[in-house]
Amino acid sequence: MTRDIQTTLFDIVKSKIAGKDSLGMTLSDVLSISQDAVYRRLRGETALTINEIKKICQTYDISFDALIEIKKGNVVFGYPPFDSYDFSLESYLEGILEAFQKLKKLGNAEIILSVNNTQFFQLLNFPQLVRFKLYFWAKTHLHVEEYREQLFKHEKTSERAFELGKEILQIYNAIPSKEIYDPELMRGFLRQVLYYFKSHLFEDPEYAIFLCERSLLFSQHLKEQATVGKKFMFGTDAPASGNEFEMYLNETINTDGTFYYKSNDLEGIYITHNIMNYLQTEDKRYLNDTKHILDKQLANSSIISIVNEKERNNFFYDFDRTINAFKRKIEADLEI
Repeated sequence: MTRDIQTTLFDIVKSKIAGKDSLGMTLSDVLSISQDAVYRRLRGETALTINEIKKICQTYDISFDALIEIKKGNVVFGYPPFDSYDFSLESYLEGILEAFQKLKKLGNAEIILSVNNTQFFQLLNFPQLVRFKLYFWAKTHLHVEEYREQLFKHEKTSERAFELGKEILQIYNAIPSKEIYDPELMRGFLRQVLYYFKSHLFEDPEYAIFLCERSLLFSQHLKEQATVGKKFMFGTDAPASGNEFEMYLNETINTDGTFYYKSNDLEGIYITHNIMNYLQTEDKRYLNDTKHILDKQLANSSIISIVNEKERNNFFYDFDRTINAFKRKIEADLEI
């Protein structure tokens, strides 16, 4: 195996352990060799054996076929398979929290987000909206059998889910972010609410009104964060320092949802896939291309956090008007 492929394999392992242990100590345990022997391999002085490659790939769930075929135009992605979900709010949030905890350990982490319809992390300020979105995904798009005959019920979010969402928000809020929004923010979500209402899939039809009202609170809270340029939890005050939030408006449309992160030691990307699933990679060439596009998006968008009060007010005025339009449609049907 060439030095480039061996180095790439070590880079993948490094990203997977995300600073929890030293690479030398970790590979020493996996390969049952001394740390000195590991470092000779890391420096390229000694080539990995076939059995050593097999152990590393099996331990860290790395595709060797994809590894040896790496070339221009080929990218190795990871993703959580559908069979790894049990479609509870708790399990979904646990997976997100695990990724954020790894990101938290990285030095000087920063985020760039391209928001396609829904900003999931901001939505966590309102767990009822997250619970509905996950339920809609499982029942309507994936046809999960256990939901087939169910109606959506007005249930209090479990204490466990609330704490998971709170912990994710705390980490997300602590990491500086640049976020690109467009005029389609939450339109798809509101159409889902209206679809369930028209299809009589709410146990209590008035719950659709409740979701619209929570969406208005979501809008209000997002605007408050944009006004001060700080991220903070709903129901709390903006911090005096830190938690930088740069909100940009793309007046056309964001064609995908991209989560780019960078730190002193690691760079990677998550891309929304199959509605609410995601793909993840640390492929350098792909990251460079994606970062180039994100930089172009930022340059072509208008910053509306702190500055540009007129544009910010117009954006949120239109957003609130859209939410209220959906709400009035539901209220009119309820009155018939």
